[in-house]
Amino acid sequence: MKAHFLREIVSWYLLHKRDLPWRSTQDPYLIWLSEIILQQTRVNQGMPYYLKFAANYPTVTDFANAPIDEILRTWQGLGYYSRARNMHSTAIMVRDEFGGKFPTLYLDLLKLKGVGAYTAAAISSFVANEKRPVVDGNVYRVLARYWGIQEPINSNKGPKIFTALAEEIIAHTTDNGLYNQAIMEFGALHCKPVAPNCKECPLEGSCLALLNNQVSSLPIKLNKLKVKERNIHYLVWLHEGAVYMKKRGDGDIWNGLYDFWELQEAEIPDQSIAEAKVYTHKLTHQKLQIRFYISHTPPKGHKADDYLFYNAEEIENLPKPIIVKQFLDENKGSLQ
Repeated sequence: MKAHFLREIVSWYLLHKRDLPWRSTQDPYLIWLSEIILQQTRVNQGMPYYLKFAANYPTVTDFANAPIDEILRTWQGLGYYSRARNMHSTAIMVRDEFGGKFPTLYLDLLKLKGVGAYTAAAISSFVANEKRPVVDGNVYRVLARYWGIQEPINSNKGPKIFTALAEEIIAHTTDNGLYNQAIMEFGALHCKPVAPNCKECPLEGSCLALLNNQVSSLPIKLNKLKVKERNIHYLVWLHEGAVYMKKRGDGDIWNGLYDFWELQEAEIPDQSIAEAKVYTHKLTHQKLQIRFYISHTPPKGHKADDYLFYNAEEIENLPKPIIVKQFLDENKGSLQ
């Protein structure tokens, strides 16, 4: 049954796979670049970023040598900025500790910051043909449905059950990278979370979820996520045609990105709160309600001479949260 599953998945892939630029290279650096960009990101959204990074930083040493602000600015709009910071740390590590040669073996890849079991399995199987099965969201879904697995994918036992099954399946091939590509693509394009193409599925006759009318309920995932609502009030402080912006530090969202002076609610007149447009922005664990107040008046007790202000061209080159960029784009005429 496992050999049959593998053969059908690979056959489907060879007929339906997308022509993606990272599939035509054996450069582990470029494959790593694509894998990290595509975490939490759809291919059509991530593609322009991959092409931009690959063009601007053709080698891992080029990436390592770039200033982190430049990396974050190039990353702007992709979200989950810790990925970009981890990538920069990894590139520096590869430059300094691996002599600029990106590792290709699973255990070496796991030493890199931001590289977990899935990414290490992908790179090592694609480049070095290591027998390491990938297990990501697409793979969980395909395996859970085909084998009718009722264990939640994020329970204590779930990942072990799915990984063990994935290892049993990949044992039936010698082209490990091809199979890993195939099952990821099958989950992304065919066995989709919503409205999978079951009527034209090569596994239709043996998929337990389909046979038992459980396609929509599998895989099972425990709801562990608690979303916190948070209000942010920004004073957009203008001075002589420039805007005050600051770089955010560790310990909160948007580390390393630039935003405005943050006010406490008690510092804002009620009328201003009522009049300000509310920008809503959703993160993994937080729902942000953001208001911007444009003013030429400095915060109480502060003076312009003590702070840095940026003109429009300088602001364009700063790495910023996407919601701050949206505000700036919508209010260019008012920030003079």
